[in-house]
Amino acid sequence: MANAAVRSSDRDPQGAPSAAAILDALVEAVVVVDRSARIVHANAAAEQFFDLSAAMLLGRTLNDFLPSDSPLFSLLDQVLKTGAAVSENGVTLSSSRLGSRFVALLMAPLNDGGGGGVAISILEQSIARKIDNQMLHRGAARSVGAMGSMLAHEVKNPLSGIRGAAQLLEQNVGDAERELTQLICEETDRIVALVDRMEAFADGRPVERTSVNIHQVLGHVRKVAEHGFGRGVRFVEVYDPSLPDVWGNRDQLIQVFLNLAKNACEAAPGEGAEVILSTAYRQGVRLAVPGTQTRVHLPLVVSVQDNGPGISEELREHLFDAFVTNKVNGTGLGLALVAKIVNDHGGVVEFQSEPRRTVFNVMLPMRPRMTPADVVARSRSPSS
Repeated sequence: MANAAVRSSDRDPQGAPSAAAILDALVEAVVVVDRSARIVHANAAAEQFFDLSAAMLLGRTLNDFLPSDSPLFSLLDQVLKTGAAVSENGVTLSSSRLGSRFVALLMAPLNDGGGGGVAISILEQSIARKIDNQMLHRGAARSVGAMGSMLAHEVKNPLSGIRGAAQLLEQNVGDAERELTQLICEETDRIVALVDRMEAFADGRPVERTSVNIHQVLGHVRKVAEHGFGRGVRFVEVYDPSLPDVWGNRDQLIQVFLNLAKNACEAAPGEGAEVILSTAYRQGVRLAVPGTQTRVHLPLVVSVQDNGPGISEELREHLFDAFVTNKVNGTGLGLALVAKIVNDHGGVVEFQSEPRRTVFNVMLPMRPRMTPADVVARSRSPSS
């Protein structure tokens, strides 16, 4: 249930809540349509689902929002022909207006003598997916964090001894053997660098947060990319200029989007490579912040999209796990670190992939009401 409190004006003369008040209290989007699929009623959740007020929805048809081959219409026809209720889980509603929405549908005919209307309940199932993803990322981050802590204590010290011994041997061997001792030193340094990267997962300290202008973060990421790994890639920025600040750690968010931008640039084709950086405000979900009883709203969506070949099926299920990669020289720690940092912020990262369109969406909390310290910090920072 949502908005469960009912105003006194929403009650009938006997004191019971009105039908409209009850529908507005539901978390499901509910619309009532006539036999022509014209909307005659919409509850508060439906306003959020279609991103329009009830006044704007009334009188419009479902064809204004969905293509004629949408599975919703075949179910609606079934209800109108049989007069029986139907339900369907795992339905994807896709259109240019709604995007791609993974939902459960329940339709039932209205027997009110008013012309055979149908009540349609739409429940987004992607919310459950996001919660599952957050739990999965937390587990992956904890396991990699424990491994990083163990490696830091148990591996780096003996590696230091091995390197020192190789340097001593190097002073008393010939040229052929010296090449081997140098190889030992180089490989030891490579392992130490890998362990240092994994130590980031073992940092269990709370994130130091402040108000962060995410567009400044993305601007910095783009500048770094264009002068390095993203040379030759066309960057496109599609930003919502009215987006509120993120409540997060600027340096860590830069690391997140540098990793995602680097992956996107490497995935994009050599000729015609394009990476799209976009931001949007959407009606997000509420999820728990790790280690607290707080639940945060995640309405800020930052997306990194490339036009590469897409992510292979065998990688998708374990994409955010450590050491999972299809790169020849990759360590498989980049996306695992992305998942950890986003999780530490109480956010969610997810992806959609198909040939020539792979999108990573990072959902983040916005800052709480501005404090005096935020006002001072904001006045000293460059404008977006």
